[in-house]
Amino acid sequence: MALHPLAQALHGTLDTHPSLPYFFSHRGRGIYFPKQGILGQTAEAKGKAINATIGIALDDDGVPLHLPSIQSHIDLPPAEVYPYAPGYGVPELRAAWQDRIRCNNPSLKAAISLPVVTSGLTHALSVAGYLFIDEGDDLIIPQPMWDNYDLLFQHTYGARIRSFPLFHNDEFNIAAFRVALSESSRKKIVLLNFPNNPTGYTPLREEAAAMVDAIRRSAEEGNRIIVLIDDAYFGLNYDERAFSESFFAPLADLHENVLAVKIDGASKEEFAWGFRVAFLTYGIRGLTPEQAEALADKTAGAIRATVSNAPLLQQHLMLRAFNSPTYDEEKRKNAAMLRERYEAAMRALREPAHEDFFRMLPCNSGYFFCVELREGIDAEQVRQMLLADFDTGVIALGSRLLRIAFSSVPVADIPRLVANMIEVCKKTTHTQPRSRGSLPRTEG
Repeated sequence: MALHPLAQALHGTLDTHPSLPYFFSHRGRGIYFPKQGILGQTAEAKGKAINATIGIALDDDGVPLHLPSIQSHIDLPPAEVYPYAPGYGVPELRAAWQDRIRCNNPSLKAAISLPVVTSGLTHALSVAGYLFIDEGDDLIIPQPMWDNYDLLFQHTYGARIRSFPLFHNDEFNIAAFRVALSESSRKKIVLLNFPNNPTGYTPLREEAAAMVDAIRRSAEEGNRIIVLIDDAYFGLNYDERAFSESFFAPLADLHENVLAVKIDGASKEEFAWGFRVAFLTYGIRGLTPEQAEALADKTAGAIRATVSNAPLLQQHLMLRAFNSPTYDEEKRKNAAMLRERYEAAMRALREPAHEDFFRMLPCNSGYFFCVELREGIDAEQVRQMLLADFDTGVIALGSRLLRIAFSSVPVADIPRLVANMIEVCKKTTHTQPRSRGSLPRTEG
């Protein structure tokens, strides 16, 4: 099927870059934002004395019709609550978020696109899949991983997930990462999620440098690499040795064959999980303003084709928060609480009582830690017993991993949480505990 003229125009711009046209999926190549359709015509009519374009209802004074039973709970003017949001997101929020990206990543000097607002991080990941993944494309992800990636990318867009073990000898498995980059097709799609869900690990600075170097070397060999950077837990680091910036910073200007896609949002960074406001931002060496705008146009087109736009109310609430004089201190206070819980978990796990039954995978950031159960102890059985006998809930991942969200557990309860896990493990094994140090070491 021939491209729509608006899609052709976008590719007329994108084709001026040596690599950008080759990153898109079949559907991504065909998508466009309908600037000449209802939305474009509505924009042209904005401010006219009589405006009979967009399908919302206004009172005689031009204020959006609304229900007082709703408005009585909202301290924002109706115009910031009820209308449709712009397809790309509220302009002031897009600019503010771009400023925050640069502020939080001081090494980022490259030209980047203006963020486009999506309806939550999962939606942002899905839009990235829409734009860049064809059925059969390889997607390189370290394992263990968030289980929704499988649903998102493999079942929805037909990607083949090529996982590699995240750890080797309790360090980032750089050798396996290099092998994964060398074995996949010439078009490579890599997903980096740090701080990691489920392990709570962020690579150390030297590990991050080695990862970036591996991507650079692959690009220099002529491979085209899309790096999806899931920054859901960005900024929650508890170890000074961990890489403190987003991988977007070193990748956004790494090579003309590397497209860096930053996926982030309000859920964890702003402690607003149910707001469903997130962002997609692009960086690649040689990016021009016109190419950046074309990338945003395609992104907004994919949003228009799926959920139309992100919620308006939550976007304005975020803007209000950014402008609050207490905003920074509020975030520091919440982050300090999470750090305190992390440190309490690390203290509890330093006690030797658990070593006969499980070991903790490396953890230095985020919301979670993972433990690997010794051979013969089943994760789902432990989870069920914790629920039934100890009033405790955790997540079982596969047969031998448990994910624990220390982020949601008061400090005072964390020692009891770990003690409950140990007691259940004792009950589930009918043999004498192995000597400490005999627990098999996983590399995945």
